[in-house]
Amino acid sequence: MLSSQSYFQFTPDLLICRLLNGLWQVSGAHGAIDSRKAIPEMLDYHQDGFITWDLADHYGPAEEFIGQFRKALGDHFGVAALERSQAFTKWVPQPAPITPVMVENAINRSRQRMGVESLDLVQFHWWEYRFPGYLEALDQMNTLRKRGWIKHLALTNFDTSHLQEIVEHGIPIVSNQVQFSIIDRRPEALMIPYCQTQKITLLTYGTLCGGLLSERYWQASEPRPDQLNTASLRKYKNMIDAWGGWNLFQELLTVLKRLADRYGVSIANIATRYILDKPQVAGVIIGTRLGIQEHRQDNARVFSFTLSADDLAQIHQITAHSRDLMRRIGDCGDEYRR
Repeated sequence: MLSSQSYFQFTPDLLICRLLNGLWQVSGAHGAIDSRKAIPEMLDYHQDGFITWDLADHYGPAEEFIGQFRKALGDHFGVAALERSQAFTKWVPQPAPITPVMVENAINRSRQRMGVESLDLVQFHWWEYRFPGYLEALDQMNTLRKRGWIKHLALTNFDTSHLQEIVEHGIPIVSNQVQFSIIDRRPEALMIPYCQTQKITLLTYGTLCGGLLSERYWQASEPRPDQLNTASLRKYKNMIDAWGGWNLFQELLTVLKRLADRYGVSIANIATRYILDKPQVAGVIIGTRLGIQEHRQDNARVFSFTLSADDLAQIHQITAHSRDLMRRIGDCGDEYRR
């Protein structure tokens, strides 16, 4: 289903799918997920070429799902299939003094849940910079990387100045996961220029604004709060409000719909391709509601076209009227630390 351009050499040892399967949706905030349906569907994702998973230690049963999926994958398709699949987890501790035992226990728990000796990628998140334990935590994680418990270290929702501090501290960071969409282009201000100098890539989420960047909401009335029935919809509706409001969002959707019709694709495809073409972006995370709904065939169309300079100009003609989210919110991840 996916062409060769759908993949990216993320590290020398990891060739990833540029459309990552996001497992936040199994955390409970998007409806109940039945593991009896989820694991077979995960196998279908893999067979269709969607081989890279994004998850976290606190996304409900996500790490256990990966463990069950890997067992089923090995049983059905052998060791080669296991070697082709990647699962990128996160460690998200509460801000507190960090000890080596705490780090070892957290990483070992993820290894056991996921059924692996070495975690492909651990993306570290820290809630509050005023508590300086993040450097101690990363130092110990780097020790575990050298021990072979972790293959690569990454960050989630770190701003540019703290990313720079961590790099200069000597931690080998390969990527930072940030919110990035046509609506939220804050990474372009500081994050991308710095990552270009350090050869650090970005994994992006919120690229489809929880599904709001789709035909379902084109020419639609502004949804009431009770109609926003997932955590993603509620979160990204607030982002749209901060960006410019529902009327401006409708103008944007109209442009995206016109481009989508021209290329025979969907609004979501246009929004995804827009971010995939940004410098340093290795992949876009698209949420998977396993056993409930899937969009693999549609998502694969992202690689069937290229946005022209005129296409981008039409999009930017609308976004030029939006508010400056960098000034309104701050750098990447600052929305979690206000």
